[in-house]
Amino acid sequence: MTTSQLFDTQAKRLIDDLKSVCANYGLGNDGNEFARALINKLVDCSFEPIFAEKFDFFATLSEYLIKDYNKDGGGKYAEYYTPNAVAKIMAAYLVTGERQDVTCYDPSAGSGTLLMNLAHRIGQQKCSLYTEDISQKSSHLLRLNLILNGLVHSIPNVIQGNTILHPAHRPESGGGLRQFDYIVSNPPFKLDFSDFRDALDSKTNQSRFFAGIPKVPNKSKDKMAIYLLFIQHIIHSLKKGGRAAVVVPTGFITAQSGIDKKIRQHLVENKMLAGVVSMPSNIFATTGTNVSILFLDDSNDGDVILVDASNLGTKVKEGKNQKTLLSTEEEDRIIQTFNAKETVDDFSVAVSYDDITAKNYSLSAGQYFEVKIEYVNISPEAFQAKLAGHQEQLKDLFKESKALEDAIESNLSQLELVHPERLNHR
Repeated sequence: MTTSQLFDTQAKRLIDDLKSVCANYGLGNDGNEFARALINKLVDCSFEPIFAEKFDFFATLSEYLIKDYNKDGGGKYAEYYTPNAVAKIMAAYLVTGERQDVTCYDPSAGSGTLLMNLAHRIGQQKCSLYTEDISQKSSHLLRLNLILNGLVHSIPNVIQGNTILHPAHRPESGGGLRQFDYIVSNPPFKLDFSDFRDALDSKTNQSRFFAGIPKVPNKSKDKMAIYLLFIQHIIHSLKKGGRAAVVVPTGFITAQSGIDKKIRQHLVENKMLAGVVSMPSNIFATTGTNVSILFLDDSNDGDVILVDASNLGTKVKEGKNQKTLLSTEEEDRIIQTFNAKETVDDFSVAVSYDDITAKNYSLSAGQYFEVKIEYVNISPEAFQAKLAGHQEQLKDLFKESKALEDAIESNLSQLELVHPERLNHR
């Protein structure tokens, strides 16, 4: 197929995907007018400057659309856009040198923000992207994003499907699941998957879900922790020596029992943990859940870096919602500290696997910070003078207390019980 034919094919697919996106977002029955108007506007427009800057084309658009979609009732599979700060921090750790012909995977890809950042850091022609997402709408947006970001060759790898129940990507030799050099993910945290939960509990899934499958609660099925399945799936899908970064609710890093702890224990015992960054609250525009980024490195047999970035950022109002924005300097500070495994007072700490085991596999930076007590040298004479001063203050307080006691006793002795009939005569 010639370049011209490829462009024509992708242009037609672009129009079809635009129509579908319009229909999904309620912009007309088939979106014809919107799609035609948009394409007409694009005819004389050059995106070369944007492409040169490696721009995630749908970053702002996706955040806006998904926010309103969830607010107006997104149904069972509500979606949450991953802010660029999180994507940038992930990519900056995962890719630190030149790579060629690598595979990148997102099992809950959405519109592809995490993968776009990763691909731009590696080089669009040096990597192949693989995705799966249950949302048809997000899959359409992702294909458009790939076209506009010079990643057309990865379009056949965009799969709409249920990653947990039917993982789509398998090796060409057949059997098992395909494994990848890099994996990024912002999976759904809570979701009712009771309708296919029992289908997961089989011998074929024992190695993939090594830490277990959440049980179906009697109430609040919509709060089933599906992210625990995604983390296990990612661990199972990571190549030997591969790296991954996953957004998790911050509660995952400290849970003292259950599947959460079993996963953390597995990461420590198999020496495949790089570290954790705990993000500020409200870093997501569409949910107030506190999140952390879990970094995996299958070849890390050294220290693990834990960063507490919860106090960074600037709070801004968006309508009725509050959002936290990180400055470029703050993003770079997190990246530099994490990659250098640098210990900074009340911000970061480098710990060993043995340290983590001793702390019951907790990955919270605060539990490893040193408790510092400041000592001031003082002479015996100065100490006696301070002590005498405190004694005088104490005597004054005792005198004041005695005066208050006497006043209270005097007032109590003057109280008398008045009969109701006497009150009526007054």
